[in-house]
Amino acid sequence: MAGQRPYLARSKRVVLREPSWRDWGECRELARVSHKLHRPWVAPPATADDYRAYLKQIRSERRQGLLVCRRDDARIAGVINMNEIVRGVFCSTYLGYYVHADHAGQGYMTEGLGLALRYGFQRLKLHRMEANIIPENEPSSRLVQRLGFRLEGRSPRYLKIGGRWRDHDRWALTIEDWRAQRSNRPR
Repeated sequence: MAGQRPYLARSKRVVLREPSWRDWGECRELARVSHKLHRPWVAPPATADDYRAYLKQIRSERRQGLLVCRRDDARIAGVINMNEIVRGVFCSTYLGYYVHADHAGQGYMTEGLGLALRYGFQRLKLHRMEANIIPENEPSSRLVQRLGFRLEGRSPRYLKIGGRWRDHDRWALTIEDWRAQRSNRPR
């Protein structure tokens, strides 16, 4: 892989790695060119101060930030965040993610989120991962469906996105469901 950086997991086309300050320039440019794609669902860090705050947040025990990078050239294709990681009897996290416009529709996020599931269930020892998605965000709903998430219901006015309280569909995957899917895959 070009520009060797430590990675947390890898697949055929992507690696997962932690963000660092060295990524700020590329992340800023990707956010700029992806603004129309991300709106109103995601607001990536837009300033150096925002990016520093993001890096500080993801270095806590309750958050994990991951970059989905292409293996062939190390370019960042997307971002996955594990938010509010809770241990104990809950052992769960809420996922947030986005692809950059130049890489949308190419399967990088399917591979990247698949790696994040493996990382979360095997390395972080989580029991459940949840993605809360605005119903109109059909690409995001299709992504989690491809990875075996189960629709559990709709939460009215769940999160304030783009200045408005918006309904969200709750999608979840447990380690038991994830293991069952993996054991049913052809080898």
